[in-house]
Amino acid sequence: MSQVRQAAVAGQFYPGSAAELEREVKSMIGPGPVRRAIGAMAPHAGYVYSGEVAGAVYGALAMPDLFVILGPNHTGLGASASIMTSGIWRMPMGDVTVDEQLAKSILSRSQVLAADDSAHSFEHSIEVQLPFLQYLKGKVSFVPISLMMTGAAGLREIGTAIAAAIADEERSVLIIASSDMTHYERQAEAQEKDRLALEKLLDLDPDGLLETVMAHHISMCGVGPATVMLHACRELGATDARLIKYATSGDVSGDYSQVVGYAGVIVT
Repeated sequence: MSQVRQAAVAGQFYPGSAAELEREVKSMIGPGPVRRAIGAMAPHAGYVYSGEVAGAVYGALAMPDLFVILGPNHTGLGASASIMTSGIWRMPMGDVTVDEQLAKSILSRSQVLAADDSAHSFEHSIEVQLPFLQYLKGKVSFVPISLMMTGAAGLREIGTAIAAAIADEERSVLIIASSDMTHYERQAEAQEKDRLALEKLLDLDPDGLLETVMAHHISMCGVGPATVMLHACRELGATDARLIKYATSGDVSGDYSQVVGYAGVIVT
């Protein structure tokens, strides 16, 4: 009997009914142009705030056979680097399956990752990506990896493990890092800090990203997932990264005194 993970934030971060969710996602999907990518970064706030940025990213991506989705662990539950190796995620638009073959292949190559379901039980950062993929692809299989910070060497090791597993995989795989940018600072400060982090992302510089975020105290919650994604993409031959869309919560709320930044990036 497969482990069934119930949707943790349906009705909160996004609509809880399938029909309403499909309508909302459809309204947020960007016009493209569609391109094949190795990796991407998309935000994970409530759709009212970050859905347009996430939709712009997903609208510009050719859908692969499989996804590896890396998200930060906001709950503090489970191992510091947690991979779920089997099970079903029950979502409003239908079940999403954890791909055991790819998950176990990644796990077998890493000393840092632990097979762990509890880190995923209530975490929203990966879950909110799934309706976009379901809308564009229908049936979705993926590997979820939840990270608390594990240091530069650990993040590099996980990236290398993912890249090696994908290189051995006959099916096409897209690596998605789920991250918001600066949290709860004035618009001008948030934009400046996010510019510094995005420069490193767009330079495909994972170590530089990590160093910049720490040196400038940038509250980018998914810096670990983004760093891993960049390491894996580089090993898989990535040569280019582009910013698809950037916005802040202030653009929606009109309150620019305490914003959260959202960036969408595609790596090819």
